[in-house]
Amino acid sequence: MNIKIVRKNIHEHLKQIYGEALAQIWTEQFVSLVLNKTDILSTKDGSVENNNCIDLHTSLLITYADSLKSQDLSPIETLTSFLKEHVGQSISTVHLLPFYPASSDDGFSVIDPTVVDPNLGSWDDISQLNGSYRLMFDLVANHLSQYNESIQKYLEDDKDFADFAIEVKGDEDISQVFRPRSLPLFSQFESKNGRKKLLWTTFSSDQIDINYSNPKVLLFILDVLLTYVSRGASLVRLDAIAFIWKELGTSCIHHKKTHSIIQFFRWVLAACVPGTGLITETNVPHEENISYFGNGHNEAALVYNFPLPPLTLHTFITKNSSKLSEWASTLTTPSDQTTYFNFLASHDGIGIVPAKGILTNEEINHMAEHVKAQKGFVSYKSEGDGTQSPYELNCSYLSALSGLTPDETNDIKAKRFIASQAIMLSLRGISGIYIHSLLGSENYVTSPDILNHPRRINREKLDSQTVNRELKDPRSLRSLVFFSYLKLLDIHKKEKAFRAKSHQIICFSDPRLFIVLRIAEVEDEHILCIINVSEDSIAFDFTSILEQCELDTQNLRWYDLVTKTPLISENFSHQLHIYPYQVCWLKS
Repeated sequence: MNIKIVRKNIHEHLKQIYGEALAQIWTEQFVSLVLNKTDILSTKDGSVENNNCIDLHTSLLITYADSLKSQDLSPIETLTSFLKEHVGQSISTVHLLPFYPASSDDGFSVIDPTVVDPNLGSWDDISQLNGSYRLMFDLVANHLSQYNESIQKYLEDDKDFADFAIEVKGDEDISQVFRPRSLPLFSQFESKNGRKKLLWTTFSSDQIDINYSNPKVLLFILDVLLTYVSRGASLVRLDAIAFIWKELGTSCIHHKKTHSIIQFFRWVLAACVPGTGLITETNVPHEENISYFGNGHNEAALVYNFPLPPLTLHTFITKNSSKLSEWASTLTTPSDQTTYFNFLASHDGIGIVPAKGILTNEEINHMAEHVKAQKGFVSYKSEGDGTQSPYELNCSYLSALSGLTPDETNDIKAKRFIASQAIMLSLRGISGIYIHSLLGSENYVTSPDILNHPRRINREKLDSQTVNRELKDPRSLRSLVFFSYLKLLDIHKKEKAFRAKSHQIICFSDPRLFIVLRIAEVEDEHILCIINVSEDSIAFDFTSILEQCELDTQNLRWYDLVTKTPLISENFSHQLHIYPYQVCWLKS
């Protein structure tokens, strides 16, 4: 692709965002950045059709750089060593949560997004990790720490950084603005000359929103994005991306120009760095969330499947998969270049907003009360009318699934938890496994200042030697969860029917069972996934499920990939028995 095509496409994207006049002024600066940061490798006309990055990933491990610590190695080296020794190629990709110098919010108040926090390691350490795994980095797109150099220059009234942040008077009508937190929308700062500045801070007073209506901000963020892919990121997560474009008189979320900016990022990556992709983090109702697929070719390759965590938790609390199954049966993607990022736990809590409209308020409140009974927390958001509603459940997913039967043993806890993870792995998409889920961590209730920072209940920093010792104990909860999880991941990565593009059919039977048929995209291979979400032993008519899926009930022979045993013999009675919390992955 020649420079003329690069210039033309960049100009068209900038025109879409800023209009013709500003596009004329800024195009050459963006062209220069792209040419300096990338090789022009794509098609002659600049199309992005061949940039299908989702085939490169089977499952991702989500982790902070210092989730594991040791005395002798940097945290990133410790993580790399642990993964090589214990996890191997069971995962394809590591999502490193923000590892940049930061001032708060466990890394999300970024001071310098282009360097590695020396307390965590170095770019060389990340390169070593990249030698064994693909990588996903976070681009914290909406805000920067108040101590960021560009923000400091803005506060010093440096004319080159005018309008880098968003100053307000304080009397603006913000009644329509969507509020993700029960915190003030604006925070006061003092400039170098002593003038008070009231700035837009969506998430906290230490996280100053940057002003995308200034093209210099977009240029800055594009530079960061290209730095990440040059450092080995094959996926970039756009954190809090829905909030980046502010316009009073609107909700200031999902703005049309936000989508235009994502489309610009997508084109740059697809045209200049093939094989890389964007994933959008938008903890909002499902229809709003999937709008970030765009037309299937021009925005995110992956979107977070946010309803999945609360719906799966609801399923196990109620021992009824009906609502989960009904919702899953509606999931579609606009093209084979897009898929869902399925996850159940992350560094954040279990988002409730995406489940609204699927679960009733009573069901949501029941789930919240259960989490509190397990020593978890519930975060609330303002509704604009003076009321508050649950926004997020703060709890480790293992702990959230505890307390459902009397006198629970580690074995029961582990089986139930692995059953929940098997639901995620069985669905179409790419699965993200939080490190504390893989390691079987329960609530970190002794976290310092946990009442003021409830998300830390699921962000414990673990001593690697202690973890190694617990994994060697076959009776420990960590060991029971970890090795059962690895077993499923090893099966999952090998099977064509579990690839992101493979089709799925949700089946309906006993509501205590979640059933999905996965079908390999090209070859005629099927995997029938049956997960018992209850402590009951269940017998049901297997033939009826095959008929639902329009499969031959006479000639197909099935093999359970989990137990490594054939299911059907010549005298098969068509009655299948599923044990409490059993996971069956039946391959034909």
